Amino acid sequence: MRLRRDPLPTAVRDALALQRGERVLATAPTRGGSHVVATTTALHLPAPGGGFTRVPWERVDHATWKDGHLHVQETGGRARHDVRLTRPGSVPETVRERVTATIAVSHQAVLPGGGKVRIAGRRPTTGGDVRWTFVFEPGLDPADPGLRAQAEQVLEDLRRQTGL
Repeated sequence: MRLRRDPLPTAVRDALALQRGERVLATAPTRGGSHVVATTTALHLPAPGGGFTRVPWERVDHATWKDGHLHVQETGGRARHDVRLTRPGSVPETVRERVTATIAVSHQAVLPGGGKVRIAGRRPTTGGDVRWTFVFEPGLDPADPGLRAQAEQVLEDLRRQTGL
């Protein structure tokens, strides 16, 4: 049995900058008249000035679906995207599956100087080396060099333990 998917409007497909081999997995129209497009390698979100913002799956720190809105936080404190979907279809499930598939390791640690950090190792869907990110608990300054050094030491221990 083949699932029926609404066809992506030609104007939307033409505005997407799909990479070679990138395939569309799920789409959903937005309240603003655009679309959210989940592909094999990235999430394409409507950009404020038109067009799309491409967020590779390994750069999605977390995404939630609540009350008709898709909330996406990029890693490293990058942008946050909030999009209202009028007919979500399989986009929320596809986002969850794709983000989860990139996680090689996720580890929460207590830092020697106090406070906690979540260390995530993500593998790009296109292959390549694991990319590491730190998410410090609220109240900690991620730009503090001493804090970063402590987190880097925890990461080094984690890499030795996991072989990554």
